[in-house]
Amino acid sequence: MKPFAIAGIQMKVSAVQSNVEMMKLKLDITMNLYPWVEMVVFSELCGFGPLLHTAQEVPGLFEQEMQKMAKKYGIWLVPGSIFEKREGKIYNTASVINPQGEVVSRYSKMFPFYPYEVGVTPGDQFCVFDVPNVGKFGISICYDMWFPETIRTLSVMGAEVIIHPTLTGTIDREIELSIARAMASVNQCFLFDVNGLDTGGSGRSIVCGPDGGVIYQAGSTEEIIPIELDIERVKRSRELGLLRLGQPLKSFRDHIGVFGIYQAGAPLPYLESLGPLIKPTKLDKLTKLKLKESEISQNEPITAFKGLK
Repeated sequence: MKPFAIAGIQMKVSAVQSNVEMMKLKLDITMNLYPWVEMVVFSELCGFGPLLHTAQEVPGLFEQEMQKMAKKYGIWLVPGSIFEKREGKIYNTASVINPQGEVVSRYSKMFPFYPYEVGVTPGDQFCVFDVPNVGKFGISICYDMWFPETIRTLSVMGAEVIIHPTLTGTIDREIELSIARAMASVNQCFLFDVNGLDTGGSGRSIVCGPDGGVIYQAGSTEEIIPIELDIERVKRSRELGLLRLGQPLKSFRDHIGVFGIYQAGAPLPYLESLGPLIKPTKLDKLTKLKLKESEISQNEPITAFKGLK
């Protein structure tokens, strides 16, 4: 199994105009600077920003543009995610594109982050895909990582690298960095977390190894993050133990049956006592305020799809 090079692109994201042309330019720059890169990953909602009115059908123009870029450079491409319109609902969906420009999988975020994603429907399918002669990869999006069952399930399905586009501009980013390390260590996998900037997040993207160590952590400015991963480290950790000590995946395997809370119909009185999930009640007003905030800060007209051909 050979090393595999992934580049994360931490870039500014606008909420009031399309970011697609800038994504393509950043990809051109990345592949000219680092022609040895084999996969490129963007942040969550990078294409059009975090407002629901930009939702579009998938497959569609955005995916087609990204397919062309993947084929142009012969790389795997995870172009962050976009809000997807599907059967009258909206999902937060990421595409996985292979070096031939083919969409091999799509993943819809399982845990929308309230209050910011009220109106987004949770996905219900996990996403694991093979990179031939390299290893097995899984996709997780932002808030999904806060639920250990998500990354654990991907790992049980064989994922050795978790690709994790995120959009975090809130005060809990420091907590997320610790969660990223924890998820990588307890699942003995690589975790490649790419955050955006401006309306796309506060940066500080992070890449963690299967021992939970930080391979690289970005700052809060635009960065290209090219990292070569030795996937063999995952197999070695899982077979021999994390730091040649604990073997969490094997121990989990040997004790799966004891977790009664996951059985269908299991009584959960304490969780029920916590009350319903709190959601904002004035979503339309919040959307207008967020649009106004972005327009004032960028001093640009509200043209959400400008630049998309």
